[in-house]
Amino acid sequence: MSGSPSSSAQAAREVLAARLAELRRDAELTGHELALRCGWSPAKSSRIERGRTPASDADIRAWCKACGAEDQAADLIAANRQADQMYVHWKKLHRHGMRRAQEEVVPLYESTRHFRVYCSNVVPGMLQTEAYATALLSTIAAFQGTPDDSATAAASRIERSHVLHEGDHRFALLVEETVLRYRIGDAATMAGQLGYLLAVMALPNVSLGVIPSTAPRRVWPLEAFYMFDDRQVSVELLTAAVNVSAPSEIATYAKAFSGLSEIAVHGSAARTLITDAIHSLD
Repeated sequence: MSGSPSSSAQAAREVLAARLAELRRDAELTGHELALRCGWSPAKSSRIERGRTPASDADIRAWCKACGAEDQAADLIAANRQADQMYVHWKKLHRHGMRRAQEEVVPLYESTRHFRVYCSNVVPGMLQTEAYATALLSTIAAFQGTPDDSATAAASRIERSHVLHEGDHRFALLVEETVLRYRIGDAATMAGQLGYLLAVMALPNVSLGVIPSTAPRRVWPLEAFYMFDDRQVSVELLTAAVNVSAPSEIATYAKAFSGLSEIAVHGSAARTLITDAIHSLD
């Protein structure tokens, strides 16, 4: 995977900046003239037009007014807000706790027909037991210094997983073998979580693959990512969630998922790895 994790957000801002520059040229204004009309320094106009400084809603309104294009302000503001949502810091998202963040993605989960999920660090959220999710979310809250509502957030996470059993949804999920070994919670929590993985593998709409730690790597371990059909990829970094919507980047993640699938084991071989992990808890 190449490029900065926030490349999609920056690309969206650059598209917006190019549109603002076009409005200025259509209005036959120099950068200096536009700055005077907006009450800014010329340097600010230049930074916005080059995509160096993100434009605020007020900046966009002032720019459009200066160019006689007030009717375009609403669309440009909407595009600007979408760019900001591409790269969302976890501390900002969780500033009031994590329950709300679990609930906000329910419409996306319910509207998605084909999920492709790869996790290299923890069990995918939609496959987590409530005990495992509570232990994980509590650890995250402590690390981030955000309110710990892990119990209610975990309950919401389990509730949104109803898509596993309801509606027309298909799931292709991949985890690294190390995910089965990482201790999230106590031994009983891990045993329950691993047992649940064995149970969910029996669902006809679920394909769960495990990438053995000894597998020759044609694709190196990556950051966790969730693909929602072919329209969005959510990538989980330490400090932020990156929401990718550019078709070329989605295609790259699809290519990576395909490559990872080829080195994963499924069926009885995957069940053996999960069972071995359960036995290691003794």
